[in-house]
Amino acid sequence: MSAVVVTREPPIAVVRLNRPEVLNALSEELMDELVSALEALGDDGGIRCIVVTGNEKAFAAGADIKTAFVEATPVTMLERDLTTRWERIRRIRTPIIAAVSGYALGGGCELAMVCDIIVASESAQFGQPEVNLGIIPGAGGTQRLTRTVGKYVAMELILTGRRIKADEAKAIGLVAHVYPQSTYLDDAKALARTIAEKPPIAVRLATEAIDLALNSGLDAGLEFERKAFYLLFATEDKKEGVDAFVNKRKPVFKGR
Repeated sequence: MSAVVVTREPPIAVVRLNRPEVLNALSEELMDELVSALEALGDDGGIRCIVVTGNEKAFAAGADIKTAFVEATPVTMLERDLTTRWERIRRIRTPIIAAVSGYALGGGCELAMVCDIIVASESAQFGQPEVNLGIIPGAGGTQRLTRTVGKYVAMELILTGRRIKADEAKAIGLVAHVYPQSTYLDDAKALARTIAEKPPIAVRLATEAIDLALNSGLDAGLEFERKAFYLLFATEDKKEGVDAFVNKRKPVFKGR
């Protein structure tokens, strides 16, 4: 059985982690399938937004500790280089929404944070409990969580390994929306369709500009934003958007 299930609903797609028997623990096989599926969808012009999810019980409960960590040494970890998969996901240009229900712990929390937007069901739980294993987050947790929620909150969460529920995650800025558990995936798909209706080139450049705000200085971010803003005036979608606004009709964006 595939560790990842892809459902195409153009202009969106849903990618579901599918190891329910181990709470979607992130094995090497699952991560390889996930990255391949996301990269393929990212190259598909008919897909304009992607939702990544698990099941109601778990988005992903973390690394597959029994297979990944028990016999691991610094050399084997270096050779396997597990964390480069997260960077490949980060470079995908199509917006990715993490729809989290249940556990998003350790690598599962880091996987959610590498996506562009996180939404959650009321049952979601987030955390970086690696300190309880005598290690620290190793797939971006110390960096992305700090940039998202600030030094002091990130420090408390990572040093204690404390889990937080969906409402607290939203309050600290880790989650954009909290939905009922019964509808969270449908709500995430509705959000994806809203994004998919927008002009694809503008969405891509906005995503890159916002990411740059977290990963560079203010001057570099403003310079990129300014150039991207000017560039969009050369697109057909800009002409369509302005004309639709002036003539009070719904725009039809084509990504040109």
